[in-house]
Amino acid sequence: MAGPSEGLTKRRRARKCAGCGAERPKGEMLRVVRAPDGAISIDASGRAQGRGAYICRDAVCLDRALKKNAFARVLKHPVDRSFYGEVAGFLEGKSDDA
Repeated sequence: MAGPSEGLTKRRRARKCAGCGAERPKGEMLRVVRAPDGAISIDASGRAQGRGAYICRDAVCLDRALKKNAFARVLKHPVDRSFYGEVAGFLEGKSDDA
């Protein structure tokens, strides 16, 4: 007799970029999260509690997200424009490490 987990595969849903709309695996994207207390931050681990928005690790997508005010729309909370600069700095730092 088969065990309870035998034959079942874990479903991995693609995430949609707030900037360009492309669907990619979670590991290829950067997550921005609105915590239950309303604080908005970069979630490098992808596991922080709260409502999340995903963006490709690309400056072009970040620029598109800024023009569309995408983080505010997806997170359902106002996002200060200076936060986009913080995300850009994070992405630049990560690209230097690669």
